[in-house]
Amino acid sequence: MGYLSLFVLSAGLAMLFLTAEGSLAQNSPGDFNQVASAASAAREQQDIPRAIELYQRAVRLHGDWAEGWWYLGTLRYGVNNYTSAVEALSHYIELTPNAGPAYALRGLCEFELGSYQESLHDLQHGISLGAANNPRNAGIISYHEAILLTKLDRFEEALAKYSVIVKHGNVNTDVTNGIGLAVLRMPMFPSDIHPSQQGLVLAAGQAAAKVMSGDMPGAARAFTDLFERYPNTPNLHYSYGYLLSSVDQEQAILQLRKELDISPSSAIVHSMLAWALGMQGEFAAALPNAQKAAEEEPSLPMAQLALGKDLIETGDIQGGLPHIEAVLKGDPNNLEAHLALAKAYSKLGQRDDARRERLLCLKLSGQGTAANENL
Repeated sequence: MGYLSLFVLSAGLAMLFLTAEGSLAQNSPGDFNQVASAASAAREQQDIPRAIELYQRAVRLHGDWAEGWWYLGTLRYGVNNYTSAVEALSHYIELTPNAGPAYALRGLCEFELGSYQESLHDLQHGISLGAANNPRNAGIISYHEAILLTKLDRFEEALAKYSVIVKHGNVNTDVTNGIGLAVLRMPMFPSDIHPSQQGLVLAAGQAAAKVMSGDMPGAARAFTDLFERYPNTPNLHYSYGYLLSSVDQEQAILQLRKELDISPSSAIVHSMLAWALGMQGEFAAALPNAQKAAEEEPSLPMAQLALGKDLIETGDIQGGLPHIEAVLKGDPNNLEAHLALAKAYSKLGQRDDARRERLLCLKLSGQGTAANENL
C-alpha cells in the first residue's frame, strides 16, 4: 500500500493525532452537554455523518470547545471534506496554538486542496512542535514534506528528508519514486510520472537510496548502470556528486565535473563544484566555477555564497562581502554565510564584529555561547 493511501483518517484513527484534548466546561448549558455527549457516542459508533452534524451543533453552542473542533476537523478529513476540515482545524489551532498534530493534519488537508506552499509550512511547523514524534505518523508527514519540497524545486532539501526516511527503513515504491524525482530534479509528484519515465525515475531512486542507506558499493554499481543506460540524462551525475559530497569529496568532484559535460551552463552544478572544491581548500580552483554560477543565475543563494566565500579566501575580502550579505538578506540564519562573515571580519581586523559573528554561529549551530576568552 502506498503512502498516499495510508493516511485516510477515520474516526477510529483520530486519536493517533490527538495530543491534549479540551474537557467539557463544568458549567455548560445542559443542551451543550447533551449534544457533545451524543456527538462522542456517534463517533465511537462510527456513525460519521451523524457525528459531524452533532459536533457542528456543539461548537456553535460552545465555540471555545477545542476537543469539538479537533474531532470535527479529523472527521471532515476522513470523508475528504478538506476545505471544511481546514476551517475546523484552524479553530482548534487558535485555541491550542502549540498543537503540532493539528498543524500537520491541516497541512495534509492543504496538500489535497493544492495549496502546496501553505501545506509545506504547516507540515514543517507541525514537525517542529513534535507531530512526527509518533512513529505511526512520522512516515506520512515526512513523505509529504519531501514530495512538496520536490514539487517546489527544493531538491537538495528533499533529498535530505528522504535520507532520514530511508535511514528509518520506511522505503516503498512511492518513496523510491519520490527520491528519483528529486535526483532528476523533476518538480512533480510520484503520481504524475509519465509511463515513459517510470523506469528511469525508479532506477534513479533505487540508486540514491543505496547511498542514503550507506551501501556505497551497491550505490556505485547502481549509478554506473544508470550512466550506461541513460548516458546523456541531466542531473544524474550532479545528484550522485551531491550525495557523495559528505562522504567522498574527490568522487563528488569527479561526478560534478562529468555533469558539466552534459549540463555546461548549469548554475547549480557550477555552485556545487565550487563548494566541493572549497571544502578541499582549493579556493583558487573553485573561484571560476563560483563566478560562472553567479553569472548564470545571480539569484541562486548557493552561487552567491560560494562566490563570496571563494573571494574572501583568495584575498578579495571587500569583493566577497556583498555576496555574503546578499545571502543573509534572504536567509538571516544561514550558518555558512555567518561563518564566512566571521572570517572576513577577522581578516579585516574587525575583532568585535568577528566575535559577534562567532557567537551567532555558535547559537545557530545549537552549541550555545562560549566563554569570551575563547572568542
